[in-house]
Amino acid sequence: MTPNQYTPEEPISSIATALAPAALGIVRVSGKGCIELVSKVFSRPKALLEAAGNTLVYGWIIDDDKKIDEVMLAVYRAPKSFTGEDMVEIFCHGGPAVVMAIQNLMLKIGFRQANRGEYTFRAFINGKTDLTRAEAVKEIIDSHTDVSRSRAAGRLAGSLFTEIDSIKKLIIDTLAAIEVEIEYPEDEETIADSFDREDIETAARRLEALVDSWRGEKLYQDGARVVLAGRTNAGKSSLFNAILKEERAIVSDIEGTTRDWLESWASINGIPVRLFDTAGLRQTSDVIEAQGVEISRNLVQDADVVLYLVDGTQGMNDEDRQFIKKCEEPLIVVYTKSDKGVLGAEPLGEGVVRSLTRTTEFPSETRTRGRLSPSCKISSKTGEGMAELFSQIYGILTAGIAGSTTERSQAGLGSARQKEAVAAALESVRHALVSADDNYTLDAVVQDLEDALDSLGEVTGDVTPDDVLGSIFANFCVGK
Repeated sequence: MTPNQYTPEEPISSIATALAPAALGIVRVSGKGCIELVSKVFSRPKALLEAAGNTLVYGWIIDDDKKIDEVMLAVYRAPKSFTGEDMVEIFCHGGPAVVMAIQNLMLKIGFRQANRGEYTFRAFINGKTDLTRAEAVKEIIDSHTDVSRSRAAGRLAGSLFTEIDSIKKLIIDTLAAIEVEIEYPEDEETIADSFDREDIETAARRLEALVDSWRGEKLYQDGARVVLAGRTNAGKSSLFNAILKEERAIVSDIEGTTRDWLESWASINGIPVRLFDTAGLRQTSDVIEAQGVEISRNLVQDADVVLYLVDGTQGMNDEDRQFIKKCEEPLIVVYTKSDKGVLGAEPLGEGVVRSLTRTTEFPSETRTRGRLSPSCKISSKTGEGMAELFSQIYGILTAGIAGSTTERSQAGLGSARQKEAVAAALESVRHALVSADDNYTLDAVVQDLEDALDSLGEVTGDVTPDDVLGSIFANFCVGK
């Protein structure tokens, strides 16, 4: 949706909760006259019409004297609402039939079905939010872990907007000083001497930090692919279940139990990861299992981190070493079943009780193609070694990423669009410094700094093409 498609204050309605059985459902309306429209199908119209902003009114939604549901209405008066317009939120029982009946009634009495993201769009148009906060709303909805949610909440609270605004002030103050010099020139040896460049250098450093923050923020938003690989019965499904803390994969001593792959979201020290449990790697005449093995190898090639599992009670064989040697992806060797002790290649005899208290030292690292792959020992049953494994995965995923430990209060970029705009601003600021050093005219420096301000304006929405707005809000859910 763009400003050209927007009809100011037109009353709109949509379902704001999932259409699934629940204790509560919400139908949200906004726009000029929305309170009056809802009062026509409310059992206590006078109470609703006289209700102050930010209050609740109890009653029934009725259609031609037929009661639909018992509800609570949250009333918001402009401009003190999310959209900046009059709003009503209808809290009803959460059955899909009930929620749909109320939404259909709203459309019947004069509301239009809201477009995707139209409520947040109206908040932006009416000056209730900027684009960084608007995009943070969707980030929070899409977040997979508490850490990714918290980082998005920081942007929603204004951390990025505040940082951008502060950088813009540094540039504006420098522009003001240059404009004074242009209007009232004095004899200066060089252009660089005509203004204090410290503010621009500070702006460049802070813009560079923001650009560098994007890789870390993207990791927390999009997540990473972690693939469990290894021979049959190495403990992949057990580890999969242990990481998820639920029984998702079938665990069996029978080789080849996992023939297909399983996938689920998990959290590794706050980083969202798509975790894949794969079929055991081995030669097999079973056509279906062979297909699973081939899929496993393909998943490994697309992984951000490969956890190669080795049965700790059996040890590593030539097949394991060959896989580790050829693997091009970041890899951690995981020795499993540490709760059973390490028996080397010696198998447990059937019915024979052996001492499982002795352990053998695992290698702390495995050399792979001239690089060192970390390794650890774990027990999916007792949880031993899981913290170390998570730490190693986290270390690989965040290696070389600036801002990987950014807290909620610190500013970080929340989208590729923001990153491109900030990078353009940084380039303009750097060029301004070069122009000053090379003794270009003051007008050239001014143009660079104005270009930087325009780019930063795109981040917050001060200067934003309509097609960009349409792209941003089109990805929102209808109720937001």
